[in-house]
Amino acid sequence: MNKNNKIKYNYAFVFYDIGEKRVNKVFKVCKKYLSHFQKSVFRGEVTPSKLISLQKDLEKIIDKDEDFVCIIKLMNDKVFGEDVLGKISITGEDLII
Repeated sequence: MNKNNKIKYNYAFVFYDIGEKRVNKVFKVCKKYLSHFQKSVFRGEVTPSKLISLQKDLEKIIDKDEDFVCIIKLMNDKVFGEDVLGKISITGEDLII
């Protein structure tokens, strides 16, 4: 059994590079589970079961031969360091799709 299966992840980052035809759908799925942070980046608290649902919903939309999605899973929002350089939108809502 993989050790990672025992960890209860409660915080996630998602970033992606998606084909134009599918980008709106991926954006809406991510917004359903996490907070929009910047362009194609989402993050926030999420239950382990919702994290599984997020991944399954994304797998239904993306083309694995063309698209890229990365989900970074953390135990909580206190276990990572973050340095942000340059302009960042306050709400993340400046991206209109």
